[in-house]
Amino acid sequence: MVKLAALLLLLGGLAACSSMVNTAANEVTGNLATAILNQNDPETVRDGAPAYLLLIDSLIEASPKDTSRLMAGAKLYSAYAGVFVRDKQRARLMAEKAYNYARRALYLTNKSLGESYNESFSEFEASIKNATRNDLASLYTVGASWATMMQTSNSDWSSMADLPKIRLLMQRILELQDNYEKGNVHLYLAVFDSQLPPSMGGKPEQARQHFEQAIRMSGGNNLMAKVLYARHYARLLYNRELHDKLLNEVLSAPSESPGYTLMNTLAKQEATALLESANEYF
Repeated sequence: MVKLAALLLLLGGLAACSSMVNTAANEVTGNLATAILNQNDPETVRDGAPAYLLLIDSLIEASPKDTSRLMAGAKLYSAYAGVFVRDKQRARLMAEKAYNYARRALYLTNKSLGESYNESFSEFEASIKNATRNDLASLYTVGASWATMMQTSNSDWSSMADLPKIRLLMQRILELQDNYEKGNVHLYLAVFDSQLPPSMGGKPEQARQHFEQAIRMSGGNNLMAKVLYARHYARLLYNRELHDKLLNEVLSAPSESPGYTLMNTLAKQEATALLESANEYF
């Protein structure tokens, strides 16, 4: 799940900041979020985003029970930790902070759900079944932040035990709203279902369907969906033809798309690297 959660949070996390602060600052933060999402130079974002994170921390400190601020902080810390931080220990600390922000927000919006994360799987499942459409935003933020934290601690095998809970949470979101976050939830499930080959219990056909749904729901604008499709599905099944087709489509498509430019720029970098290593892999 290389950078999956963080890359997807770039789409929703930055935009969320436009609504998390007082009215007087909404226009400034909204314009800043849009500018970041439409930036075609990831290094500029890498260098400038830490100041934005400090701003979020200060706003949360001022209003610790403001759920919109907590969720925006969770999304941005996850995105920055997973995409731009190379030091593993630092990434882990930032991912944990993101997850804690997300859990606090969920607890404030739905106390029973917020208390369910340390319960057994069956108890957790029962709690998640009671979630409603009103819980979508907080559920998605927790699930995505949780996935990022798991990714940044992939040397800690105990964290992998959380994967079934994260998958269950994302599945419940689809049950409540199939097109939530323009197909991003389908991408999470696609990657989860393509972690293992069929002989070991993987569900690649189910993953393929989720990848196709994600591409369709983004209107083809989210090029990262095709990169993940190639990395996790085509490589799993050793389908070189599909692998190269998807990645060449990414490289030939324009990066610029409102709300997706930064994501697409990163997708092209990943696509190039995957094509360069294809002969060794296949």
